[in-house]
Amino acid sequence: MPELPEVETVRKGLEQLVINKTIAKVFVTWPRIITTDMSLDQWQHELEGQTIKQMGRRGKYLIFHLSDCLLISHLRMEGKYIYYPDEERILPENTKHTHVRFLFEDGSQLHYHDVRKFGRIERIAQNDLSLYFEKKKLGPEPIAEEFNLEIFRQQLKVIKKAIKPALLEQKLVVGLGNIYVDETLFRAKIHPAMPANQLNDAQVEILHQEIIAVLSEAVIAGGSTIRTYKNSLGEAGKFQQVLAVYGRQDLPCVICGTLITKIQFAQRGTHYCPNCQRLSV
Repeated sequence: MPELPEVETVRKGLEQLVINKTIAKVFVTWPRIITTDMSLDQWQHELEGQTIKQMGRRGKYLIFHLSDCLLISHLRMEGKYIYYPDEERILPENTKHTHVRFLFEDGSQLHYHDVRKFGRIERIAQNDLSLYFEKKKLGPEPIAEEFNLEIFRQQLKVIKKAIKPALLEQKLVVGLGNIYVDETLFRAKIHPAMPANQLNDAQVEILHQEIIAVLSEAVIAGGSTIRTYKNSLGEAGKFQQVLAVYGRQDLPCVICGTLITKIQFAQRGTHYCPNCQRLSV
């Protein structure tokens, strides 16, 4: 699943490809991708003539800032955007899982491709953006200016569930998915099953630091290509080259040499070092 680093990398790629392009036509072949109260024909028609002014992101959500409205895109498991400078570059075998096509006035196209069809695209008014994300109860962005240590500490004190599922909920901080939670907890030397409210002040501080560091480093590396992820320029991420625990079950820990363990926890495959991340409750 694309997490914050992958979505941010897609945003940067689209910024190079589609800014100031005007939509001539939109074709949707899998209506469930679109979240709307209006008819699909009207939804497609409302986007005609709209120009993409800016590309934004909030957590794992892409934001297309258009002339008079916004498109919010959540990639979910395997959603991706593929840009074609002209129709001649589009091969039939590459369109099998294309469910939304944006045709621009200059002849180029942007396709939304999703093998599992779990992604969603929603059109909202420009002044509804803050309310849209408030309703989703998203936490702050994982940057020092927004992710406050003391607020994080106070929030953890009242959470009885394990720290891994607490971080995955996106309420404490946005952007962490399975890969980056495992990596962050390893760096912080915290067992994924540790109750959030039992972390001491030192653990909370290092966890806070590592959340910011891991996601920042992953953004710089262009995300992690574990299976099929590529950015909108067709490039693979590189952060998987430095993963310490995720996907490394039965390999030696890079710190102590203990074999990395993989368990099913909180309905997710979870990787950790039994020695570096001991459970003390």
